Amino acid sequence: MDDALYFTEQHLATREMVREFARDEVAPVAAKCDAEAKFPWENIRKMGELGLLGVPWPEQLGGAGLDLISYMIVINELAKVDASHGLTVSAHTTLGTSPIVNFGTDEQKKRYVPLLASGRVMGGFGLTEPEAGSDAGGTRTTAVRKNGCYVLNGVKRFITHGSVGEIFVVTAVTSPGQGTKGISSFILTKPTNDLAAAESVGVGHEPSLAAMPGFRAGKKEDKLGWRASDTAELIMEDVEVPAENMLGAEGQGFVNFMRTLDSGRIGIASLSLGIAEGAFQQALVYTSTRKQFGQPVANFQGVQFKLSDLATEIEAGKHLMFHAAWLAQHGKTYSKEAAMAKLFCSELAMRATIASVQLHGGYGYTKDYPVERFMRDAKICEIGEGTSEIQRIVIARHLLGSI
Repeated sequence: MDDALYFTEQHLATREMVREFARDEVAPVAAKCDAEAKFPWENIRKMGELGLLGVPWPEQLGGAGLDLISYMIVINELAKVDASHGLTVSAHTTLGTSPIVNFGTDEQKKRYVPLLASGRVMGGFGLTEPEAGSDAGGTRTTAVRKNGCYVLNGVKRFITHGSVGEIFVVTAVTSPGQGTKGISSFILTKPTNDLAAAESVGVGHEPSLAAMPGFRAGKKEDKLGWRASDTAELIMEDVEVPAENMLGAEGQGFVNFMRTLDSGRIGIASLSLGIAEGAFQQALVYTSTRKQFGQPVANFQGVQFKLSDLATEIEAGKHLMFHAAWLAQHGKTYSKEAAMAKLFCSELAMRATIASVQLHGGYGYTKDYPVERFMRDAKICEIGEGTSEIQRIVIARHLLGSI
């Protein structure tokens, strides 16, 4: 892809900075964090210092003041080395922070966004439930108005940063019987479950955030991939949430989180593309140096065809993802394009990582090379933030709606 098509000098400088960070700080610890399912607190602190946890937010709110394309570059470059680091930035920024930036009051923004954008605490988005995954409109968590507050009860499942995070946007039903129009969203706070680790690095916990009794993390998931990314349940038992912590208007929760997911799909496309590119680069180097039958494996036509196909698909994925990001950045409609980018890039990540393992032969199945981790990390990209099937439904609706 021609860099000049989407990138300014600022974009290229950001890319070089993140590449250096990924090479020097992420690559040395990625395998260990994956093996131990260890949240990378030390690198969280460093990413916060570099501004990577608040890339697209205004400087007056503690952000880096960069644009959406810069943000996609950050996710993409991190994922080329480790998907968990890329996902941490994506989930924290798009899911945990953007709803407050986009739908919050001035007071909510001033209270919460600087803490999130600086990386002082981690944020998350409580949407998925045991009975409401792809059917996000099937939310069961309830919010009942009582004595100037809302009392929330329910369980959220598969929440990124559920254990380590302190600020969450959570959806709940405020008007039963009204379907998606009866869903609202709220800002909830709790202490991190990883207090000792957070305090040891100086980020992750903010004493001034008032913990809400009854709001806590539940089971932490033991996952196939994204193992250095924290995923856990969020449990709400008679949580009294001040009325001023409602995010946006009552009944607008569903509409607002659908907009959030549209943007999030570009982020997952960028993450997926990074995984595909990282795996491809590993395969390119390995096949160029590994010898069989007296010559490099890359000399064989079958290997060359596979590498050529992957390179072509990666190039196509770049255009889909950055085009969707460009549309979003310029205030244009992008829901269909985001779904297309997420669908194509997530399925490409799976194809590219499987192919890379195959091209490594038996070594690809060992932990001596990172491609087996890339393959495990790729699968969830076809599931999270809307499955491939949901993306196809979204795309079809746009196509048929235009007739």
